[in-house]
Amino acid sequence: MAKRYEELEKLLADPEVISNQGACRAYLKERGRLGKSADRYNQLKSVIARKEETQALLDEHAGDKDLVALAHDELAQLDVQQQALIREIEDMVLDAEADSGRDAIMEIRAGTGGEEASLFAADLLRMYLRYAERKGWETEILESHPTELQGIKEVVVSISGADVFKHLQFESGGHRVQRVPVTEAGGRIHTSACTVAVMPEAEEIDVSIDEKDLEIEFYRSSGPGGQNVNKLSTAVRITHVPTGIVVPCQEERSQHKNRMKAMRILRTRVYEGLRSRRDAERSALRKGLIGSGDRSERIRTYNFPQNRVTDHRINFTLYDLEHVLLGEIDPLIERLVQHDRELRLKQA
Repeated sequence: MAKRYEELEKLLADPEVISNQGACRAYLKERGRLGKSADRYNQLKSVIARKEETQALLDEHAGDKDLVALAHDELAQLDVQQQALIREIEDMVLDAEADSGRDAIMEIRAGTGGEEASLFAADLLRMYLRYAERKGWETEILESHPTELQGIKEVVVSISGADVFKHLQFESGGHRVQRVPVTEAGGRIHTSACTVAVMPEAEEIDVSIDEKDLEIEFYRSSGPGGQNVNKLSTAVRITHVPTGIVVPCQEERSQHKNRMKAMRILRTRVYEGLRSRRDAERSALRKGLIGSGDRSERIRTYNFPQNRVTDHRINFTLYDLEHVLLGEIDPLIERLVQHDRELRLKQA
């Protein structure tokens, strides 16, 4: 990481790189992520060098009791510094491996349960938007498909800020809700489900997408019930032929803006495909890790009658559903991040 930081310093001094705004912005962001890592690594090298010097001094003046006492005190302090730096560096290495410093694109889809599942998808979206607001992150809806009862069939949202993917990467999977739906006259408890996918947002330099591999269609936007939202063909549908990935976007009234948003989603999905293949190749290393991202895996249950939220992967339950849905999900997130850290360190 320190070596890459030095490479970035050289790249950012290159006039050709400076003239390329996209590459320059991506390199600056990467340098910002790696700056702390490079600094801690250099600090660790300095501490180890000082320990070696102090030990050499101790060996050379073994008969001087005062100097020996001072040297032992110095070594004890350096040991504490070294262990603290090693723990920080371990976290940084684990985070770098998991794309933790990246922004994220989150997809929420209503699953089984009809309109109730769509209403729950809207609840999940509000929960994550409020959580992002608490963390000081920026959010932007890239694509959404609302229903007539204010639910959501599907929504794609970008979330940017400090360590977004680190905190949200374990939200991928099946989210189940147990409650009496507003559409239920008999007062019976129903079970519905939604799927959430969280992907690290890809930069232009991460994925090379050839324009020749794209099929781009423009059409008129439509909303719930099929009525025209826009009389012009501003909505866009982009198909990436090599992978078969299709991304529609109709959020904006501008064809150009919809195309840009669709390309962000497409780039991220292509990158996620590459990342998934890389993880599959390391399947032995990843066995047992919680960040599988499998949408079919049921990861969490929200039970309204019991005021309960249970994360099934770490067997952790909170009896505070109201505040969880208001975006107060740090107790869940922190335990998931810590649990994953411990698993990764064991496997490393």
